[in-house]
Amino acid sequence: MRRWLAFVLAALLLAALHEGAHAVTSALYGEYEAFFVRPYGLEVVFETPVEAREGSHWAVIAGTSNLLTLTLGYLLLAIGERLARLRVALIRGGVYYLTLLALLADALNLSLGPFLYGGDAEGIAVGLGVSRYIIQGVFLIVLLLNRELVAQKLLPRYGVQTSNLLLRPWLRRAA
Repeated sequence: MRRWLAFVLAALLLAALHEGAHAVTSALYGEYEAFFVRPYGLEVVFETPVEAREGSHWAVIAGTSNLLTLTLGYLLLAIGERLARLRVALIRGGVYYLTLLALLADALNLSLGPFLYGGDAEGIAVGLGVSRYIIQGVFLIVLLLNRELVAQKLLPRYGVQTSNLLLRPWLRRAA
């Protein structure tokens, strides 16, 4: 039960950070309309409809939240040796899941998510004036690299053993 609670708390914190960054950046550009708690998660609604969006500010509005959460994942991984020794199981588990989700969720959201629901990759592409597929390709590489970081660094650090092909190292570490 403690593991599920740690996971849920980490997921809620990451979603709040991600959507909060959308809310703040969209407000700075006068694009913030509303914030909703939906059955599928948190959602920030913008003033300009998707089909009418143009301008470089969309890269900031759509991309800052992803940059924030990915950076959080890298920071938590960098100081992870100390965090993995925390004695309070709920906090230790929460940090583990927060690191895992921060490294993988937004990279997945930007690489494969657009095939299902559009999302932030569209805004970043509009803002940068590039194809959405370029954004997806870049973040597919980020996703694969982060998956390898999870498999080789995060899981062993927290003593997690798995036979799941998606979470086992695919690359050999140099001796």
